[in-house]
Amino acid sequence: MPRKQTSIGNLALAGYEDIFKVDTDVTDSESVELIPLTDLYPPELHPFQVNDDEAMYRMVASVKQNGVREPGLVRLRAGGGYELLCGNRRKRACELAEIPTMPVIIRELDDYNAAIVMVESNLQQREKILPSERAWAYKVMMDALNHNGVKGESHSYEIMVERTGVKKSQLFRIIRLTELIAALIDKVDANQLAFNPAVELSYLTITQQTAVAEAMVSNGVKPSHSQAVRLKKLKQEGKLTTEDINGMLSEEKKPPRSEPTGSARFRKFFPPNYSPKQIDAVIVELLTEWKARAAV
Repeated sequence: MPRKQTSIGNLALAGYEDIFKVDTDVTDSESVELIPLTDLYPPELHPFQVNDDEAMYRMVASVKQNGVREPGLVRLRAGGGYELLCGNRRKRACELAEIPTMPVIIRELDDYNAAIVMVESNLQQREKILPSERAWAYKVMMDALNHNGVKGESHSYEIMVERTGVKKSQLFRIIRLTELIAALIDKVDANQLAFNPAVELSYLTITQQTAVAEAMVSNGVKPSHSQAVRLKKLKQEGKLTTEDINGMLSEEKKPPRSEPTGSARFRKFFPPNYSPKQIDAVIVELLTEWKARAAV
């Protein structure tokens, strides 16, 4: 079973209105209520981020001028207050605008339906999704399926393939990213660690991954796919040490292959069966003809 992480990298709780388009139309049995921000709690685990970026401050300006035009969506929370399923970005905008309440719809939703709707709608609606966000979104969906009584991991993946359109093998590899420590999954998000080597590194222990992250910083490098595969193999054999990690990541990479010289530069212009000698002969003949014409 995958280990339970105590950290999920740089992930923060995000605005559900940007992540999944939950139907927030008020039904006959519901009403919009103003709830104090102090009574609104984020979900325990959410794979997307809320950032105080330029878009957030545009939202703050809008909230100050127009208020919150679309209510959030909440459900009762076991520990008191409400779990804010839709509107975490709006809540943050209210906090920055110093508005103490927010309009919400209170709805009965079980864990399964809340998770599935959240993940599916987000993946359909958001223009840009970080690798870590996608990995944790699929993990949330997988857990929701399993907790809802789906029998067997294989069956869960089949359902996810149908829902997401992503191949089973790729789904499995994406979810593997949730096994990375924060320092490494953050590097994946920052394009400082490629996806394929990151998947291989996810099989290392937390201590080994920490050593990899430290070696990346100290050596100013990022592991290649072949290096990550070698590290994984040593780990599976029970032979991987910190010295191995530091030594492998301090290896000098081979210099890029130099440009071809001589007749090899013109190989692409000739049939595959032409020898270097034949290529040279044709080139000499063409240059001789060119020189003769130029001299006229």
